[in-house]
Amino acid sequence: MTESDVTSLVRLFGAAKCVLFDFDGPVCHLFDGHPASGIAAELRNWAAQNVPGDVVAEAGSADDPLELLRAAASMHPHSDLVKEMERQLTSQELRAALTAEPTEDADLLIRRLGAAGFRLAITTNNSERAVRSYLERTGLSDFFGEHVHGRKPDPKLMKPDPDCLRRALDMTGSTAAESLMIGDSPADCLAASQLGVPFLGYARNERKRQCLVDAGASEYVPSLKPLLEVVESGHWVE
Repeated sequence: MTESDVTSLVRLFGAAKCVLFDFDGPVCHLFDGHPASGIAAELRNWAAQNVPGDVVAEAGSADDPLELLRAAASMHPHSDLVKEMERQLTSQELRAALTAEPTEDADLLIRRLGAAGFRLAITTNNSERAVRSYLERTGLSDFFGEHVHGRKPDPKLMKPDPDCLRRALDMTGSTAAESLMIGDSPADCLAASQLGVPFLGYARNERKRQCLVDAGASEYVPSLKPLLEVVESGHWVE
């Protein structure tokens, strides 16, 4: 960390009263024990047999189950087929949540932020049920309470649509300016930008970093450790 990096983090946390976490990435590695590629393969096979049209071609990413769901919803909005596909994905995410491993330093960062009085919320494209399952298993539920905002039945409301962020701000009573979004995808960055929520990218490798930069992220870290150090130091307090 350079001095300017520390200064940026102090500024971000000094202005924030509410921290919005994306789930898969910044909080845990949801699909480590139940790979997303395998889930996507099952959804591809199901879609090929049940959904008219080429969902895989429409998705543009055959290995991302969320993109497959988004593509199916675009081709057949509000259909029973999409509802069933979403139910299948939720079931798979619930299985994955049973073995998901915490992102390094995420658990302690959440606990320190909660102890420091920050309002905390999860804003994710994953199933709310899967998030709650993971939080309960790891003892983090009390830090988020009712503020878990996951995928709605309409996949068009997934990020980069800012729907889940808007719900989090409304329920926590927070303004965009006094909030901070921590995410690891371009969709996170774009959703935060639409509402004017300051964004901090979690870029654990060069590919992630470049994707975030291309999406407009100007602040990012390679791990959560620098965030934890700033919060534990108390230097962010104005």
